[in-house]
Amino acid sequence: MKKINREDMLELTRRMTVKRNCFSRIAGAYMDEEGYIDGTFNTNFLKLSPSDQAANLQIAKAILFSNTNVNIKEYGFTEEAKGSGDLWQLFMGLKSCELKNDALLDTFYDYVSEQYKSEKPYAVYLFFGAYDVPLKANDKEALWESEEIYSFLIGAICPVHGEYEAEAPESGFLFPAFKNRSGDEYHINIYRADEDLPHTELFSGKIRVE
Repeated sequence: MKKINREDMLELTRRMTVKRNCFSRIAGAYMDEEGYIDGTFNTNFLKLSPSDQAANLQIAKAILFSNTNVNIKEYGFTEEAKGSGDLWQLFMGLKSCELKNDALLDTFYDYVSEQYKSEKPYAVYLFFGAYDVPLKANDKEALWESEEIYSFLIGAICPVHGEYEAEAPESGFLFPAFKNRSGDEYHINIYRADEDLPHTELFSGKIRVE
């Protein structure tokens, strides 16, 4: 299996604070334990209150802060998954529209509700971010010039209780994969909180170990 460089993950999280935030949009859905959608949301991330921004940033960062190559691993998409109308194309569409296309979002929520198995209510969170990757000098100090703009999605599935209060993510992903300080659209970083209960059903038949 190809290894994720933990420094790449940590570099992204440095732009996930209320004062230095790389997210422009957040969307999601609340599901009951049978997968029925109870409600959805879609808003400009920067219009959230500072406290709500901080709470949601903790959800996104939990994916990248996890134990690299244990709880978060890199996978390639299968050729079938890259076909017309399949999962890879859906991810590409969601990234391209920056989560502003409700029809695509509904398609993703329907996919999760059909595939994901849970014994309790849960929430699906999607974040869209753009990171202006700085060049690095030979001594690894960052320069002002930009190397590329890495646009990405973070997805998180969290159990909820009470009035849609989210617990820590139990499953999630980073798309495209971020490696060598660049985006790779044919790979995805997948997070699973519990290796004994990995929720492989969400990506079953869609990914491969390389």
